Amino acid sequence: MPTLSQLEYLIAVLRTGHFGRAAEECHIAQPTLSTQVQKAEQELGVTLFDRSQKPIRATPQGKRLLEHAQEVLAAHERLLWAAEEHAGRLSGTLSLGVIPTLAPYVIPWFLRSFAEAHPQVQLSIHERPTDTLVDEMHRQRLDAAVLATPLHEKPIVEHRLFFDPFYLYAHKSDPLLKHDELDPSALDSAKLWLLEDGHCVRHQVVSYCRIKSTGEHFGNVSFAAGGFETLRNLIDATGGYSLFPETYVRTLPRTVQLAQVRPFAPTSPVREVSLCYLRSAWKTRVFDALANAIKDALPRSLRHVLPDSDVLPVR
Repeated sequence: MPTLSQLEYLIAVLRTGHFGRAAEECHIAQPTLSTQVQKAEQELGVTLFDRSQKPIRATPQGKRLLEHAQEVLAAHERLLWAAEEHAGRLSGTLSLGVIPTLAPYVIPWFLRSFAEAHPQVQLSIHERPTDTLVDEMHRQRLDAAVLATPLHEKPIVEHRLFFDPFYLYAHKSDPLLKHDELDPSALDSAKLWLLEDGHCVRHQVVSYCRIKSTGEHFGNVSFAAGGFETLRNLIDATGGYSLFPETYVRTLPRTVQLAQVRPFAPTSPVREVSLCYLRSAWKTRVFDALANAIKDALPRSLRHVLPDSDVLPVR
């Protein structure tokens, strides 16, 4: 029978689709990994991978056996986690996903404190779009993710962390900045800069502003940004505005916030941010520890924010 190490190598090849990257992930030499994969195939009497494809894929016969291999590894990991929990310790691996519109601002809040409080937990963080993270959780390639919610997916638990209000960020000469508060009906879709498709913030902004913007500007330019910094630089250089969440706004200089940021009224749009994981997941104690670390590190301005209106939809 294949060893646990060999099963880990098999799943690494399945996950990466490449023997070299699988070897790097498993911290062994590629020839060693290839040899161990071949030995596992010989013991099972099945060719598990079609090596002629790029990326490498499981053969029809190997696909079912590799699913069993994943179940064996998961059961082994559950056994180790149960033993650690019984001893009152938190240890083991934790793979966490964070969406790009939260990662640069939220990760620095809790990373050091969590790492120092739980030195036996090997935390790996991956920045990916929402749909990719949800898919990786379903495939059990990821333990948990910090996402904008609600997702409306029954298999996934959503442990709410905080609400993140949106504000208008405008060019310093824009007439809207003359107001202390803004109504979304005052926004002109032709002046609104958006993130590209795949970012939940784009859908949230479009939904709140009730527009069907194509992202066209100047009559002949269509553009969608990959991040808030790009949007901000475009606005400062060419005019217009966008909606930014407080997690990003609070990183701006105070003088910029006063000059170019305005809240909405009578209701303020917010996004709900949650720690998400499968209901069948067993690492609940470390999930709770991570959620508490994030909540404890929240900036004061976000600790008591409640939605004044409906939470913006994610999709």
